[in-house]
This record gives sequence, C-alpha cells and structure tokens, in this order.
Amino acid sequence: MKSAGFRRVTQGAATAVLLVLALGSPFARAGSAAQPGQTVGQSPGAPLPVGLYFINTSSFGSRGTTPRSTDSNINLPSFIWATPAEVVGGRLQFVVLQPIVASSTRGAAYQSGFGQTLLAAQVAWKLGHDVNFSYLLGAYLPSDTKIVIQNPVLHQRFAITYNGDGWNLTGNFLYGTFFDTRSSSGTFYPDFLNLDLTATKHFGKWEVGPVAFGSTDLPTNNPSYARQGQVAVGALVGYNFGSVNLQAYVTRDVVQRNYAGFETRGWLRATVPIYQDKEQPEGAHPILRKF
Repeated sequence: MKSAGFRRVTQGAATAVLLVLALGSPFARAGSAAQPGQTVGQSPGAPLPVGLYFINTSSFGSRGTTPRSTDSNINLPSFIWATPAEVVGGRLQFVVLQPIVASSTRGAAYQSGFGQTLLAAQVAWKLGHDVNFSYLLGAYLPSDTKIVIQNPVLHQRFAITYNGDGWNLTGNFLYGTFFDTRSSSGTFYPDFLNLDLTATKHFGKWEVGPVAFGSTDLPTNNPSYARQGQVAVGALVGYNFGSVNLQAYVTRDVVQRNYAGFETRGWLRATVPIYQDKEQPEGAHPILRKF
C-alpha cells in the first residue's frame, strides 16, 4: 500500500512538472510569457489611427508528445487605445491584454485559468516611404494560476513594418526579462526572445501570404535547465467584412528543441474597431493595413 501511494504521489508530481515544461501555451513554451506567433499577421510597427480597438487572437495547438499529445487552447483578448498624443513624433498607444488558457498534457484532464495580464505603452513612428517602426514597453503582472508562469516579466517589443502597395511585411521582436527566475514552487524561468514574421498581400478585401515565428530561451546560469526553442512556418488568409477583420492561419514546427515533439497550431483573429477618429479619411480601412 505504501509503495502504491508513493507511485501515485510521484505520478502526480510528474504530471505537474510536465504541465509546466511541456504546455503548448504562452506561459510555458520557451519560458515565454508572450505566446510565440501571437502577433503574426498584424503590423505592429505602424501607428494605428486614433481610436479604440478590440483584438482577440485564439489558437488551438497539438504537440506530438508520447504516448499522447499535449494540447492547448489560448485566447488573447486585448484592447488597444491609439491616442492623439505624440511622443518624439510617434503615436502613443496603450495595450491591455488578458490571456486565458486551457491545456491537456499528454492526454491528462484539461486544466484552465487566467494567465498574466499585460499592461504596456507603445510609440509608433512613420519613417517615410511606407516604412514604420514601433517600440513597446510593459510588464506581464504576477499570476496566481498554478499552471501558468507566475512571476512578473519586463516586456519589450521592437517592430518594423513596410505597408506600401497593400503589403504587410513585418518583423516583430518580443523580449522578456524575468524579475525573479524562480517561482515559489521552484520552477525556473529563463529570459526569452521571440520573433514573429509576416509577409502578406491585400487583394481587395482579401489578404493572403506566408508567416513564420521562432522562439528561444536565452542563455542561463542554470546548468540543469534544458533550453527550449522552436521555429514554425505557415500561411495566413484574411477577409475584411467592414465592421470586423478576420484572419486565420495555420503553423507547424519545422525545428524544435527540448519540447519532446512538433506542434501544429491553428489560429483565428478578430479585429474590431470600437471607435475611430471621425476625421480619418473614409474608405481607407486603416485598421486592415496598419495593425
């Protein structure tokens, strides 16, 4: 009886560890508080028209771990306020994002909860010749949800976007620095770097093109930690319905390190302008080109 009880405790502890290390979510993958691939299809280097926007990016992924897959659903509802204020010639924008995650590790029962809230400010500049650049500074706040990263993270993003002739050519670097690399339960969190890439073209109301993203743990002083990382590629299609812009894309890992399997993930994004400055030119539909 004692041996059986010990095995049950050991199995439960192993499941908890796997949930932290193998969860296909923004809170465990490569130690990244920012889900790799979450800004694919957007053009965050360019300033938004003055207004308030709601964006929700939802995804479901399955990683080919054995004996059963590791699955997760991640929702990233956010509000972005593009203010009329300028900072050194760039538009000042504010971002609030509240992740919600549900996951099943290697066939175990699904667990769900709220992730770390992101609060950030961003300044976006038009550099000329349809080239744009933005810098975002913010923080992922501490979380009490046990299945996600719990420690606060200083978060920075550097994005460059070309949006001329209906193109969206964007590279977005997402960099996270943990204030404390150890959780209360002893889990180690490495600093992380993500890169989201977009190369889409608009044809009337349609948008199509290839996308890709990568993520990696940065070097650490912890010799027992196995650094994680991956590179994924895919394709995106979008359609402008007028009051809402929908985008869908599918990505597949082509390289992975210490994840025990490759992941396939489907994504769906809805972008809704809640309010836009009435003085913006009509018929431009800037939300589709600029974000």
